[in-house]
Amino acid sequence: MTIKVIGAGFGRTGTLSLKNALETLGFDRCYHMMEVGLNQGHTAQWRKVAAGEPIDWHKLYEGYQATVDWPSASSWRELMSVYPQAKVILTLRDSKQWYTSVMNTIWKLSAGALAEGERRQDEPMIERAKMGSEVIWDGVFDGRMDDEAHVIDCFERHNQEVIDTVPAEQLLVYRPGDGWEPLCSFLQVSVPDADYPKVNSTEDFLGIWRKKAQ
Repeated sequence: MTIKVIGAGFGRTGTLSLKNALETLGFDRCYHMMEVGLNQGHTAQWRKVAAGEPIDWHKLYEGYQATVDWPSASSWRELMSVYPQAKVILTLRDSKQWYTSVMNTIWKLSAGALAEGERRQDEPMIERAKMGSEVIWDGVFDGRMDDEAHVIDCFERHNQEVIDTVPAEQLLVYRPGDGWEPLCSFLQVSVPDADYPKVNSTEDFLGIWRKKAQ
């Protein structure tokens, strides 16, 4: 088994819906941020990635055929090198809407996670919080999440770099609401007889993570 689809889009661009869609289409399983805590040792591996240390990508993704969301999206260049035949999907949405969504969901949750982990003496939670900061908040946005213009600039530069770098025939630029047709055409699979998954609105997200925190 090998990675056949690389999701280069940042979190909060429809990545959980895309994960479910890819798995419905047979690209099972698809690696998402939610998978990190389900796999022993993966948090430590991503901290190594953030520190610039080499890891065994094939071992990390053992049992997976696709990736979406962070932390994988931050390593899209490395993944293209390791999996040169993989197709790349860049999920996009309006920049300002994306920023608002991030600040109301993953940033809000992550900002208090380290303190909460220390309060609970929950070492896995502490490690995941540190990984999130190293890979995303510091690694991508320089620790400047309150600077909307800077964060949006990072988002837009990332998206343009993907578009400018990935060969056109290997890239799908995909937006929430595009549905099955462009995705299935790009992946050369049949359109399923089911609605495209729509999950992980702000309300969905907060509900999912509240349950995990209980």
